[in-house]
Amino acid sequence: MGILKPTFQVVLDDRRKKSDGSYPLKLRVTYDRKRKYYNTGFNLTQEEFSKLPSSKLLHLKDIKGQVKVLESKSEKIYREMDDFTFMEFEKLLFHKVEEVKPTDVYSILNEYIIKLKGEDRISTAQSYECALNSLKKFKTRLVFEEITPEFLNKYEKFMLANNRSSTTVGIYLRSLRTIFNQAIEAGLVKEELYPFKKSKFQIPAGQNIKKALTILEIEKIFKYPTVLKSSEDKAKDFWIFSYLCNGLNLKDICQLRYKDLDGDTLTVIRAKTRLSTKSRQKPIRIYLTDDAKLIITKWSQPEIQPSTHIFPILADGISALRERELVQYFNALINKYMKRIGKTLGFLKPVTTYTARHSFSTVLKRSGAPLEYISESLGHSSFQTTENYLDSFENESRKQYSNLLTKFD
Repeated sequence: MGILKPTFQVVLDDRRKKSDGSYPLKLRVTYDRKRKYYNTGFNLTQEEFSKLPSSKLLHLKDIKGQVKVLESKSEKIYREMDDFTFMEFEKLLFHKVEEVKPTDVYSILNEYIIKLKGEDRISTAQSYECALNSLKKFKTRLVFEEITPEFLNKYEKFMLANNRSSTTVGIYLRSLRTIFNQAIEAGLVKEELYPFKKSKFQIPAGQNIKKALTILEIEKIFKYPTVLKSSEDKAKDFWIFSYLCNGLNLKDICQLRYKDLDGDTLTVIRAKTRLSTKSRQKPIRIYLTDDAKLIITKWSQPEIQPSTHIFPILADGISALRERELVQYFNALINKYMKRIGKTLGFLKPVTTYTARHSFSTVLKRSGAPLEYISESLGHSSFQTTENYLDSFENESRKQYSNLLTKFD
C-alpha cells in the first residue's frame, strides 16, 4: 500500500444555495478518507463555475487565476510538511506573511488598491494598479524617503523616453502623490520630505487637446441617416443622449433608474464621485429635451419598479467588475460606430463618447451660458463656483440653456 497523499481541489459547494442563486467556492482537502472545506471568499453560480476553465470574462479569469494560486500553495505546503495533519495544514495555510516595513511605497499602494476594490471602485483601482506596475518597472523597490524631486524628474524622463504621454505620467504621479499624502497622515514619513511642491517638483499637466465638435458638425450627426435599431443607430442615439444630458458619462447613463426620472428632469449623482466625495455630493439636474425623451422611449425597458434601470444594459446584483466590463463593451460599441459616422461625414477629429461631453460644455460656452451653470451641469464639485451656485439655476433657465443644444440655425 502506497503512502497516503492529500488532494487539493477548489470546488463549488452546492450543499447550501445563497439568496442570489450562487454557491460558495471552497478548497476541498481530502486525506485518509476525510474531507475538509475551506472558504475562498468567492461565490459563483453553477453556470459561472462550469465556464471557469475557459471563460475570457475578466472577473472569471481573475478567480481562475486565484484558484490556481490557492491549489499550488496547498500543494507546496504539503510538500514541506513532515507529516500531514489537517490542524498543521490549516496553521500554515492561514499563516499571515510578515508585513513589509511601513515605509515601503509599493506595499502601501497595494493596500490602497485592495481597499478601492473592496469599495467597488474598480476603475480607480485599475488606474492605481497601472501606476504601481509602471513604478516597479522604473525601480524594483521604493521607500518614501527615496521619492525626491530628483527621483520624480528621472521617472518622468523614463516614461517619456518610453513613448508614454505627459497625460499618463501625470495620472501615475497623482496616484503616487495621493499615497504620499496618506503616508504623511499616517505618520509613516515626515511632512518636510514632501516633494510635490511648486518649489520642488510639479506634476506635468496633460496636453489640452480640443475634442469638441462645432454646432454645425453636431447638426450633421443629428441628421445622419441610420438603419432603425441597428448598432449604428444605437451608437448615434446614445452619443446624442450624452450630449443632450449635460455630457453625461456613459457609466452614469447605464446606471440610470426610473426613480431618477421626474417628468422633464433627470437627477443624477455621478458614479465617479458617489464614493470618493460623499461629504460633497451634489445631484446634477438635467432638463430633458424632446430629442432626449424620444431616445428614452426608443431604447428603454419597461418600468417594473422605481429601481428598474431605464436602459437594459446592466442587471441588478452583478459585481462591480462585471458592471465595468459591460460598460466598457457598450462604450467600445458606441465609439466604433461614431468614429465611422465621423469619418463618413468628413470630420478631421475622432468622434467618441468623450467628444459628446466636451462638445456639450463648449457649445454652451460659445452660446453665452454662464461658466457657473456649465460647471454645475458637468458635476465638477472641485470648482468653488459650483459650490456657491448650488440650486441656483431654476427649471426655466435649465430648459432655456438645454434648448441651445439643438439650435442649429
